[in-house]
Amino acid sequence: QVQLVESGGGSVQPGGSLRLSCAASGFTFSGGAMAWCRQAPGKEREFVATIRRSPSNTWLADSVKGRFAISGNNAKNTVSLQMNSLQSEDTAVYFCAAGYPITSTLASPRGYRFWGQGTQVTVSS
Repeated sequence: QVQLVESGGGSVQPGGSLRLSCAASGFTFSGGAMAWCRQAPGKEREFVATIRRSPSNTWLADSVKGRFAISGNNAKNTVSLQMNSLQSEDTAVYFCAAGYPITSTLASPRGYRFWGQGTQVTVSS
């Protein structure tokens, strides 16, 4: 059974930073991908970032490029999202996701089968 557990959410002022972490169990990272998606109130869940082990690569949504970075630790089966220069528009519940997406769905929530419970990120002055 796959389990994804997020940590690191919280409240921060605009311009601040947060780091989210996700620990996976029961999921084989090799050949698959792990991602972060977010959902703001009244909006659809949207892709934020993903990392694939083989072939190794990362993708970021245009809205977070230059501010967010995704990284993975294969030995620990964890993935992290470093979020800098946070803006109020980044306020959302952030979900860790995992799966074996095809290329066309790597940057889409529908490409991922397994989901964590989510962690709240609030950016407000």
